Amino acid sequence: MTEVNIRITHTESVAAGHGQVEQQPSGTPPVNRNRRVLSREPVAVALSGGLDSMVTALILKQRGHQVIGLHMILRPDQPEESGEHVYRLGARLGIDLHVVDLRPHFYEQVIKPFLKSYRLGNTPNPCVLCNPKIKFTLLREQAGKAGASMFATGHYVRLVADAPSEPLRLLRGRDRSKDQSYFLHGLGQGQLAKTVFPLGNLKKSEVRQLAQAAGLGDYYRSESQEICFVPDNDYRTFLEHHLGPDLPGPGPVVDLTGVQVGEHQGIHRYTIGQRRGLGIPSSEPYYVVGLEPETNTIRVGRRSDLGRKEMLVTQVNWIAPSPPTTELKALVQVRSRHREALAVLEPTSQEVTVRFLEPQMAITPGQAAVFYRHDEVLGGGMIERVIS
Repeated sequence: MTEVNIRITHTESVAAGHGQVEQQPSGTPPVNRNRRVLSREPVAVALSGGLDSMVTALILKQRGHQVIGLHMILRPDQPEESGEHVYRLGARLGIDLHVVDLRPHFYEQVIKPFLKSYRLGNTPNPCVLCNPKIKFTLLREQAGKAGASMFATGHYVRLVADAPSEPLRLLRGRDRSKDQSYFLHGLGQGQLAKTVFPLGNLKKSEVRQLAQAAGLGDYYRSESQEICFVPDNDYRTFLEHHLGPDLPGPGPVVDLTGVQVGEHQGIHRYTIGQRRGLGIPSSEPYYVVGLEPETNTIRVGRRSDLGRKEMLVTQVNWIAPSPPTTELKALVQVRSRHREALAVLEPTSQEVTVRFLEPQMAITPGQAAVFYRHDEVLGGGMIERVIS
């Protein structure tokens, strides 16, 4: 059984009068799976203290649910007493706040793989590990123990079912600029079965309007796009602090013909597609096109050399209960900000060979590759290597 430290803060609602949210903006399609929470089940909300999780709790509260807040402590240097803003927010919303200490689990299941991936010359995305392993497993377990039958987060995604007996389908959020489906490709039917995403059919501007209308404009902290456990987003210093002598240090930079054109300061300081920081005099910019940790070598080329059409994806998770066994076409996204591109998928066991119809720039081992059919997430996995 997983051991998790929990502290519960019972809060009382601050006096009302700041405006109430009567309903969400229109536009919710009739197949929206999230409508079934109107049966007023107790719902636990992953409450980070940001705008999105705050409005998620607000919407569910206004629908008449008993709402429980779950706030995770994740960073190794984060004291258990931190998060005063979350306590204030819980009091303002009138919900009990459960502070869940997941630091040991987060270190083992997210930070250590993050460090190992960089040591192997890859460029990982820790959020794609945190969501299925931490938030939608360990934190979701605490939701049940707190008495909640449903679990909710502030992700901009939609969850639908064609019929009550049909499998759940995970779709991109209505606001494509905030869509977070890429980060949730590792979830399964069991994790989605008791989960709701109230923001899936909202635009970010509508979420801000809901917060302002309820008088909560000063109750949430500003959002950050940085890696949550890396101070000042300085991942190089973070890696050097944790890996120290395990890092190989300086090494050669070679062009595509194998001629040395410079020296790098540590392979962990570079990623595929990087242009700045190479320090190589040239009439035309060089880009990192390959990292070779076995020889501590960085390979560089011109921008036109970054295009690749074929890659191997491993650790594949399919959201549908019956994974595909034959070749299929899908849209594939290779980074969180990458515009998805059409490809042919050849699945074998938990691996998929992906062949793009057109070359894609800077495909990077360690990043996630996510497969879509239109807006629906079919599944995804980790980019193991570029084949071509």
